[in-house]
Amino acid sequence: MNPYERLFAPGFSAAPYWWDEAEPEPRETPLPDHAAVAIVGGGYAGLSAALTLARMGHRPLVLEAERIGWGASSRNGGMVSGGLKVAGSALERRFGAEQAQAIAQAAAASLRFLEDLLQREEIYCEYIRCGRFSPAWTPRHYTQMSLRAPRLAELTGMPVRMVPRAEQREMLGSDYYHGGMAVAATGSLHPGKFARGLAEAAERAGAALADGVRVQGIRPEGAGFRLDTDKGEIAADCVLVTTNGYTRGAEGGGPMPWLARRLVPVGSYIIATEELPEETIEELFPGRRMISDSRRVLSYFRPSPDGRRVLWGGRASFGPTTPEAAAPVLHGMMRKVFPQLKSVRLSHAWTGNVAFTFDGLPHIGHQEGIYYAAGCQGSGVAMATWLGHNVALKIAGAANEPFALDGPDFPTVPGYDGRPWFLPLVGGWYRLRDRMERLRG
Repeated sequence: MNPYERLFAPGFSAAPYWWDEAEPEPRETPLPDHAAVAIVGGGYAGLSAALTLARMGHRPLVLEAERIGWGASSRNGGMVSGGLKVAGSALERRFGAEQAQAIAQAAAASLRFLEDLLQREEIYCEYIRCGRFSPAWTPRHYTQMSLRAPRLAELTGMPVRMVPRAEQREMLGSDYYHGGMAVAATGSLHPGKFARGLAEAAERAGAALADGVRVQGIRPEGAGFRLDTDKGEIAADCVLVTTNGYTRGAEGGGPMPWLARRLVPVGSYIIATEELPEETIEELFPGRRMISDSRRVLSYFRPSPDGRRVLWGGRASFGPTTPEAAAPVLHGMMRKVFPQLKSVRLSHAWTGNVAFTFDGLPHIGHQEGIYYAAGCQGSGVAMATWLGHNVALKIAGAANEPFALDGPDFPTVPGYDGRPWFLPLVGGWYRLRDRMERLRG
């Protein structure tokens, strides 16, 4: 007997909730001998780069080891943050005021780019600029948020306001937190439908998308490159790697070891509840905003686009585990915030890899002639799409101005090979700090 059987609703699926309506489709694209631009990775960044290149008259080839959009692009929570995680970091101390301003503005521009892209390409993925509420884990976190709020409002050009605990129920049907910050410059969408729509737009523009092709290595050959894949070799004049949280191969190596040494893949876990009454969703999510709390080991949650379920995500584990094993952990987190859901069962649980960097910034650039775009810090819906567009401009020599996320050094640490053996230690330390700060208040 499954020990979690009572938690799972009939028909429970260990696959993304989004796949019920938009599971990545298989493609039967013949593999050519040569590509002008080979893009390794069929998620948002690779598809966005392919679309931009195709619109400029190039004929890119996207190579995906699984199915196009199979990774985090159809597994995330569908929360569109607009680069606020980057914009809110302590950039001035590291880069100086001028460069910090450029980096923050470049990150914040990702939201507008995404909205324009959806409209221009007629991608229907249930996008809404719904806003976000970031509840404060402690009173001290609330004070820190209040210091950041004017800066975020300036960067986004949209309202940001602090909501004290006494008014928290206007934003969230819970008394678990200590007030928080309401940010207008954020949205929500159906990530599976967005991945599918972006792939279709790239194909319409002239890009070729091939799935089931695992790139195992890239080596220079003449003025170009040769890609070794599990389906044979391909010559390419130019190569772009957009594999993000899946850059390091399961047994090491991967298409670009240099990039793998600069990315920390982290598993993110999400659950979906069984269908709930409409009045329950209205009680929990007045205004239907996206929610992301201020803990180091954060929880993020939202209503489903149809307003019938709660989707709850977080770092249920810092080591390998199954969605079924992670589900009770996330359900426990959810019950603390929403005690009224203690008896609610789960219809779906799933996981996918995101990628963090050692400097907390996304990056585009090139190394030994190979281009890359990666490192969205777990907030990649708008950012990965924006990075893909900008690296495509770089490849084509068509950028009108410098892009602030192309240029800062891309650091790693000595001895790191892309295998995040230290995550359980770091995760445990972060959880301890969260608990200590909560006790101190």
